[in-house]
Amino acid sequence: MNEKKTPSQGTPGKKSPSKQSPSKKSTGQKSIALNKRARFEYFIEERFEAGIALEGWEVKSLREGRVQFADSYVLLKDREAFLFGAQIQPLPTASTHTVQDPTRTRKLLLHRRQIDMLIGAVERKGYTVVPTAMYWFEGKVKVEIGLAKGKKEHDKRTVTKERDWDREKGRIMKRR
Repeated sequence: MNEKKTPSQGTPGKKSPSKQSPSKKSTGQKSIALNKRARFEYFIEERFEAGIALEGWEVKSLREGRVQFADSYVLLKDREAFLFGAQIQPLPTASTHTVQDPTRTRKLLLHRRQIDMLIGAVERKGYTVVPTAMYWFEGKVKVEIGLAKGKKEHDKRTVTKERDWDREKGRIMKRR
């Protein structure tokens, strides 16, 4: 009568974490937009997660995926960070009593120490701050920004050659 429970049996009456009800929100990240151009143009050395100050119509447009992110950049001014050049197109059903500016400057929300570190790297070491991704995290929009150094033309060619060679190796190995 002495039964031992194995770890796979779990505790009776309790649900295992993998069998949650489908009505609960997932806390995973869902991508809104990626800045592939930033990965091609820069060596990204460090990444930060920043919140972004948005208006209601912008959040609704982001849910529909109406964002252009490729030509955007981050400006550090007066110990604050701002996102320039990101275009969020308003929905056709957006309210008419508010003015929707698709290219307005949006404030990035970072900790003071992070901003100070970014300012120091940009001013002293010649780095650039570029946005690399925009995604949902626990119901909020987050922007991943990267501390980056610009690539030279020969660096871009080298990366392209390596990528093509990796693709070719995959084809060769697949045929075997």
